[in-house]
Amino acid sequence: MSSVLAPDGTDVRTRIDRFLADTGLVARSPRVVALTGDASDRRYFRVLLQDAPSQVLAVHPGPLDFEALPFVNVARLLGAMKLPAPRILAHSNALGILALEDLGDVTLQAHLGAASAEEHTALYKEAVTLICTMQQRGRELISPDYVPFGISFDVAKLMWELQFFTAHFLEAYRGARISDASRGALTREYASIAEELASEPQVLCHRDYHSRNLMYHEGRLHLIDFQDARMGPDTYDLASLLRDSYVDFDDTAVDALVRWFLAHSQVSEADARDFRRRFDLMALQRNLKALGTFGFQTASRGNPVYIQYIPRTLNYARANLARYERFSGLRNLLAEHVHELR
Repeated sequence: MSSVLAPDGTDVRTRIDRFLADTGLVARSPRVVALTGDASDRRYFRVLLQDAPSQVLAVHPGPLDFEALPFVNVARLLGAMKLPAPRILAHSNALGILALEDLGDVTLQAHLGAASAEEHTALYKEAVTLICTMQQRGRELISPDYVPFGISFDVAKLMWELQFFTAHFLEAYRGARISDASRGALTREYASIAEELASEPQVLCHRDYHSRNLMYHEGRLHLIDFQDARMGPDTYDLASLLRDSYVDFDDTAVDALVRWFLAHSQVSEADARDFRRRFDLMALQRNLKALGTFGFQTASRGNPVYIQYIPRTLNYARANLARYERFSGLRNLLAEHVHELR
């Protein structure tokens, strides 16, 4: 691995070498390989070891406070729930490094390419069941000791995400010039969505539950990238999974997995009758937020890798905008600037 400077000017390789020495791993002839990162400012490296399982190093931009990290807090919560997630093996506050159990390179998204139709269905039923477990165990373990129970998808957060879509997808990425009148109308449409979603049953949410944040390891799925977990609508994680920007899903498959969720969750019979409508509302908000992220990464970060996922996400959004009369106004407003939504 060549030397790379972190944002604070620190030589990342030097920090990793110090960490390997401090933890005694240098005695196992470690070989360090850079991994593809995510949309965060962390960098990831695999450490291949002689006669020992490999580890993954999460290298932060600078020093960290281990006990204050949401990732650490949520990892403990998932452990209490007996949910599969990577173990934290070691850390260094001064060097800004966490050593994690290596779950390999195969995400659910990657594994789908080699899976049969039957295995595809089984894996998604497993993924949905993990959501049910997280929600149910979350009700049982609610405590101020765990960070996610103290933050939520309230109106302000949901509105911020929708305005993020306006700023970074419509304006920065698509170059839309939005009039004051249209901006006010969009704000009213967004508020209607945010207020309804914030009033829905609140459960523990992973916050970014999709095929790239589920690792297929030793025959089962494992959760990663869970540090932003919080309370939110009971439809949130399911909408993230089944209206995933990285995977195609038709309505038949979605309907079947929604039924699976309802059969394994504690949703009341009365609420189950309205669940699909609430699911679609959540999916629309989630997809618009994802488009905002893709626009931000492309226009502000100069990272074009997410452009390929925009068409699928727009297709999902268009389908939901067309499915409900209540969205006719929002659809018309957005279609002025996004021809795919016409």
